[in-house]
Amino acid sequence: QVQLVESGGGLVQPGGSLRLSCAVSGSIHSRWIMGWYRQTPGKQRELAATITHAGTINSSDAVKGRFTISRDNAKNTVYLQMNMLKPEDTAVYYCYAKSEITSRDYWGQGTQVTVSS
Repeated sequence: QVQLVESGGGLVQPGGSLRLSCAVSGSIHSRWIMGWYRQTPGKQRELAATITHAGTINSSDAVKGRFTISRDNAKNTVYLQMNMLKPEDTAVYYCYAKSEITSRDYWGQGTQVTVSS
């Protein structure tokens, strides 16, 4: 049973930093596209950033230059380092993983990030 285990998130002041982590458990391989989407009330879930097993990154213009996505393939873990946070980054952040072998995708339970003074 594949599960995504998220950690990180919380409350931070504008200009601050947070780091999100997400591990894929229950998988026998590391061929995953992994990343993060975010959602605010009343809006559709939107891409923050994803990274393939080979390291190809896709990120939204809203986070480029401020957020850095990385991964540890040996641990099946993806990280999102969020710097220079803004109030508009406030959202529930969902970990995402898609198998590059089966194309099946999975979602984490979500973690709240609040940027406020």
